[in-house]
Amino acid sequence: MGRVTVRRRVLRVREGVSSYRPDTLAAEEPMEIRVGGRPLTVTMRTPGDDFDLAAGFLVSEGVVHTAADVAGIRYCAGATADGGNTYNVVDIGLAPGVAAPDASLERNFYTTSSCGLCGKASLDAVRTTAAWSVAEDPLRVGTDVLAMLPDRLRAAQRVFDTTGGLHAAGLFTAEGELLCLREDVGRHNAVDKVVGHALREGLLPLRGSVLMVSGRASFELVQKAVMAGIPLLAAVSAPSSLAVDLAAESGLTLVGFLRGTSMNVYTGDERLDPLPVA
Repeated sequence: MGRVTVRRRVLRVREGVSSYRPDTLAAEEPMEIRVGGRPLTVTMRTPGDDFDLAAGFLVSEGVVHTAADVAGIRYCAGATADGGNTYNVVDIGLAPGVAAPDASLERNFYTTSSCGLCGKASLDAVRTTAAWSVAEDPLRVGTDVLAMLPDRLRAAQRVFDTTGGLHAAGLFTAEGELLCLREDVGRHNAVDKVVGHALREGLLPLRGSVLMVSGRASFELVQKAVMAGIPLLAAVSAPSSLAVDLAAESGLTLVGFLRGTSMNVYTGDERLDPLPVA
């Protein structure tokens, strides 16, 4: 298995005094995801929870929806020229009857805002591919509970404490109980790891839950929440315009700039308790 952290020698300068010392960095390595032995995509990630990452990616792309859709996940032996295992190639076997994704360069399943589709095409693709409707979720969350989530997320970030270089995604109950936390150099990977964990545990759709992320709320993260059936996404930073559009279109509650008791609610404010005052 790859290491979550690595040590490197750095020149440290403090108040004009310099010295060489070891520093701990978040590891970053490529991981290739294969489906039925066919290469599908490569993502740069922090090693760890790789099976969750691969499964969550397929949920986000609309390929699988339940644990029964996955026949098995394994690291690929013989990934190197000498037959060794890098633990950087993961192969997912689909259950009989589950359609494999198009692995060509011009993928037919829906893609994200970073892949060149226009906003309208992206919104339509998510709406037609999502297996569950988050708009129908009766979740209500207290603003006091939301205010606690950033600190609870930060307190659970084990690797961030040693590196300062990882994003986190945490799945919470409506009462603020942490159900699952994953860290990664990529925001989208951290969310995929949370969603993949839920898939493998048979928990999808994640009705009545709150997803808290440590960075900004991009279109891609809203997409992943919708595909997993999560009705509320909260972020410590700003959302993008397309993220707000997708949240409104899907019926997802989107909260940004969540810092202590301050927050901006961009969509779905009817889920907040108490309701905002006009």
